[in-house]
Amino acid sequence: MTLMLASVADAAEAEIALIEGADIIDLKDPSQPPLGALDDATIRAVVATVGGRRPVSAVAGNEPRTPAGAERLAATGLDYIKIGFFPNETRAGLELLRPLASRAKLVAVLFADLPHDFELLADLAAAGFKGAMLDTATKGNSRLLDHIDIAGLRRFVDLCRHAKLMCGLAGSLEPPDIPRLLPLDPDFLGFRGALCVGHARAQRIDAARVKLIRDLIPRESASDPHETAKVDWRLLSARGYSVDADRKQDLDRVFVHDLVLPVAIGAYDHERNRTQRVRFNIDVDVRRAAHQAEDMRDIFSYDLIIDAIKLILGRGHVDLVETLAERIADTLLAHPRVQSIAVRTEKLDVIEGSVGIEIKRERQAGKVRQLLSEFVAPTRG
Repeated sequence: MTLMLASVADAAEAEIALIEGADIIDLKDPSQPPLGALDDATIRAVVATVGGRRPVSAVAGNEPRTPAGAERLAATGLDYIKIGFFPNETRAGLELLRPLASRAKLVAVLFADLPHDFELLADLAAAGFKGAMLDTATKGNSRLLDHIDIAGLRRFVDLCRHAKLMCGLAGSLEPPDIPRLLPLDPDFLGFRGALCVGHARAQRIDAARVKLIRDLIPRESASDPHETAKVDWRLLSARGYSVDADRKQDLDRVFVHDLVLPVAIGAYDHERNRTQRVRFNIDVDVRRAAHQAEDMRDIFSYDLIIDAIKLILGRGHVDLVETLAERIADTLLAHPRVQSIAVRTEKLDVIEGSVGIEIKRERQAGKVRQLLSEFVAPTRG
């Protein structure tokens, strides 16, 4: 399950984030990006306000990391301390933090828009760090996905999993990014600007914007294990669910046409160790929301189709266009709103024209009812 991290600047903002359902309260000074540290008094005030209702994290600052600064933060009652790792720093500095890592939960912050080394993740785990996250050093001009594509982010998450590190993604994330990143299954997604008035990170956070982000990150279980799961039926409808799974629903078609990508594909020996151009035409029939689309909670984005293709291509060589088409169909049919799909894949470098396959697949009968019953958890006792 992916959690929502909300970065706040003081106790008042922390209270708004708590009311609207943020899972992790994070502390930073938004006037000093990317990792401006707040003063100890503000940190202690937020920790007291949260009162153990949620985990609280804070950044250690933009200055070169030192054990002394992190030690000071550890004394404020934080659950996690976030420490930035900039390109000019060496692995030797990790050893200075190893003693603190045995007593406090440290999370490393790497920057997607600066030279980065994902091989550092194994060293972080060996030094006792509990987690790692990707962020952006420059705020306002670009987002995480402008610097690392979906396949690269998949690799980061997988490496964190392999190193047994908690994994987070942040970096000027916007509402349309959320459904694209959720399939990667990070432990948390981090937000600041998207929560603020005018999407300006230096402004105050706004309750309605916090709620929008919260609604886009599904909560799969009740916060109280003895309560029945609370279901946001508007969100369920937007995701393609219905109380009556057999009721006929209108369908919309979302498509990606004439997308040409280099693909490692082919069953012949001469087709290996190189790429070929493949053209993709994908038509996806999705269940329409029960009300007029208003925001990202109500739509199935074409970005999800493009990301599915790129994630599959990132796995490596595929022998057959048939296999590639089936994998795309299977991936997209796993989304609860998708009813049917047509996938056409064409190799463009075999003949003067194109060769390939077109397949059509539908969601299995009864699948919506099964998904609905799994989503709406029974009372636990």
